[in-house]
Amino acid sequence: MAEVNVMDLFRLDDKVAVVTGGSKGLGKSMALGLAQAGAKTVICSRNQGDCDGVAEEISAETGQESLGVAADVTQEDQVTGLFEKVQDRFGGVDVLVNSAGINLRHPIEDFPVAEFKQVMEINTTGTWLCCRAVASIMKAQKRGSVINVGSTLSWVALAERSAYASSKGAVLGMTRVLALEWAPFGVRCNTLCPGPFLTEINVPLLKEPEKVAHLLEQTAFNRWGELPEIRGVAVFLASDASSYMTGASLLVDGGWTAR
Repeated sequence: MAEVNVMDLFRLDDKVAVVTGGSKGLGKSMALGLAQAGAKTVICSRNQGDCDGVAEEISAETGQESLGVAADVTQEDQVTGLFEKVQDRFGGVDVLVNSAGINLRHPIEDFPVAEFKQVMEINTTGTWLCCRAVASIMKAQKRGSVINVGSTLSWVALAERSAYASSKGAVLGMTRVLALEWAPFGVRCNTLCPGPFLTEINVPLLKEPEKVAHLLEQTAFNRWGELPEIRGVAVFLASDASSYMTGASLLVDGGWTAR
């Protein structure tokens, strides 16, 4: 790589970034961060109105083009349609952030099979389908960065999360396989593993203060992560600043796994 100013490596000017689960929570925050770094963004969730609203917010705040495209990541035809629309509009995809996810909590003996399958479908199958759909695009371009959103629970465990931990552990293994498959084509695949952020997925925990206290005590900082704290890592993994990283996992967990 030619000598450049290190800060220029983080720029995403003229790049196109697709963010699933991009209408709220960590996905929305990461999409904003990518746009702030110069990327055109595609906001994907199941609700077109939500996608359009966030796209308009991001465009107004950053001056970068942002497009809302509704798709259910568990439906192969809708995933295919998502990337066809992105290609028609922008001509390619430089970054994919697989952030669509769900967390349902029960002891295993009380866990409805339908709910277990729902978690696996969205968190694991949805990520796999999006990776599968973007593969041919990025391989043809000879470039691209895929960021699969795992979790601290890809590595450690909490009670009542048998479905979520299973799904996020699978994402970790998937990422490593795809890193090996895609490396000859200049395409990278890494996992971003957040710890406890107070997103919509965790709001139900607030009804049980003792469980919240126990959760936050797992971290060194003993607090929730704030949404902007995910953006820097997302930009790093999306950009040339991480050009020699693939198959890796970055934990943004407040020190949880340091214990």
